[in-house]
Amino acid sequence: MSEKTKFNRVLNTLDVLVTAFGAMIGWGWVVSTGSWLSRAGVGGTVLGFVIGGIMIYFVGLTYAELTTALPQVGGERVFSLRAFGPVGSFICTWFLILSYIGVVCFEACSLPTVIQYIFPGFMKGYLYTIAGFDVYATWLFAGIVFAVLITYVNIRGIKAAAVFQTVLTIIIAAVGISLVAASAVRGTPSNLDGHIFLGDGVVASIKNVLSIAVIAPFFLFGFDVIPQVAEEIKIPLKKVGRLMLLSIVLAVLFYGLVVFSVGYVMTEKDISTSVGSNGLVTAEAMAKAFSSEVMAKILIIGGICGILTSWNSFMIGGSRALFSMAEAHMIPTVFAKLNKKHKTPTNALVLVGALSIASLFLGRSALIWISDTASFACCIAYCMVAAAFLILRKKEPQLERPYKVKKYMAVGLIATVMAAIMVFLYLIPGSGCTLAPQEWAIAAGWVILGTGMAVYAKRKYKKKFGEMD
Repeated sequence: MSEKTKFNRVLNTLDVLVTAFGAMIGWGWVVSTGSWLSRAGVGGTVLGFVIGGIMIYFVGLTYAELTTALPQVGGERVFSLRAFGPVGSFICTWFLILSYIGVVCFEACSLPTVIQYIFPGFMKGYLYTIAGFDVYATWLFAGIVFAVLITYVNIRGIKAAAVFQTVLTIIIAAVGISLVAASAVRGTPSNLDGHIFLGDGVVASIKNVLSIAVIAPFFLFGFDVIPQVAEEIKIPLKKVGRLMLLSIVLAVLFYGLVVFSVGYVMTEKDISTSVGSNGLVTAEAMAKAFSSEVMAKILIIGGICGILTSWNSFMIGGSRALFSMAEAHMIPTVFAKLNKKHKTPTNALVLVGALSIASLFLGRSALIWISDTASFACCIAYCMVAAAFLILRKKEPQLERPYKVKKYMAVGLIATVMAAIMVFLYLIPGSGCTLAPQEWAIAAGWVILGTGMAVYAKRKYKKKFGEMD
C-alpha cells in the first residue's frame, strides 16, 4: 500500500468495513420491508435476499481479487480497461456510476419522507404534484440542506466522511440488534402462519421470490465502493479483500434477521394493516416488540442513520468513479480536479450532490423508478467485472494477487452467469421484474448521455481516451 498516490492514505480497518456495510444498510430495511413481505412472505423474502446475496458474494470474490491486484482509484474502470479496452471500460464504469448516483438520489428523496413520518405536520408550502405525489417547500428544503451537508463533509476529506460513517453505523447496528432481540422474546411462531411464502401455487411463489432476488442487489451493493477508494486505504491489501466479503455477509444477515423479526412479531394481518397506513412495518414491529411507540421513533432514527450512511458511501464511490474516468480522459477532465488541501475530487462531488438535489424535484414517486434502474445498471457492471476477472486470469496470469480466489474458473463463471441472469430478468416481459416505461426512459437517457460523453472525449482527447497522463 506504499505506492505513490494523489490521495491521502488514511482509511483503517474499521473505516473500510463501515464504509462498505453502511453503504448496504440504507433506508430500505425500514421503509421497504412491508412491500417485500406483502409480495413474497417472510420465508420468500429471506430466500430472495439469500439468492441475491449469493450472487453478490460470488461477484464480491472477483472484486476481492481484482481490488487487491489493481488497487487504484476507480477500481472497476481499471479492471474493465485491462480486460476489455477503453470502450468496454467506459460502458462498465458508466453503468456503475448510474447505480451509485441512483442510490444517492434514492436516499435524497427518502430523507425528507422520513422526517414527515416523525413530524406529521412537516409538509408546508405546497408547490406542485408529480406522479401523484404532492411536493412541498419544506420537503425540498430538508432534502437540499442534507445534500449540501453530505457534499460538504465529503469535500472536507475522506477521513471526515469515514468518522461520520462509523458513528452512524454503530447506531444502526444497535437499533437492529434491539429489534431482533425484542422480537425473539415477544414474538411467536404462530405469527408466521399464512405468510411464509406467498403466491397461488409453486410457480407464483417462485416468481415472487425471484422478484425479491432481483431487487436485492440494489440493497446489497455497496462493498464495491471500496475499489473506488483503494488509493486512500492504509491496511494490507489481502485484508481489504476479506473485509469486502465480510461486509456482504453482514449485510445479508442484517436484512434476513430484520425481515424474520418483523414476521415473527407481527401477523399477516398486522403487516397488511401497516402497509395500508404509513407503510413503516419495521417501525410498527419495533413498537409491538417493546410495547412502546417511542421505540418506533427510535427505529426510524436508526433508519435515518441508514439513509445517511448509504448516501455518504455512494457519494464517495460515485465521485471517485467520475474522477477516475476524467483522469483517463473518458469524460471532461474538469472532474479530475482534486482539492489541494483535502485531496478530494471536488468537482465530481459537487456534480453528484447537484444530481441528488435535482432528483428531489421529481418527488417521492421517483424512488421506485430510480432504485429499479440503479439495480439494473449495477447488475450490468457486476456482470462485466466478473467477466473481467476471468479474462485477466487468462490474459495476465503473472499479475500479483494478494487475495487470490481458489477455483477461479468456477467462481468467475457463477458470478458472471448469475449477474447476467439478473440483467435478463429485467429485460424479459412477464418475468415480474421488467423495467417500467419511466425506468426505461431513465436508462435510455443515461445511455444517450454516455454516448455523447464518449464521442466528445474521443474527439477532444483522441488517443488519450482511456489513458492516464
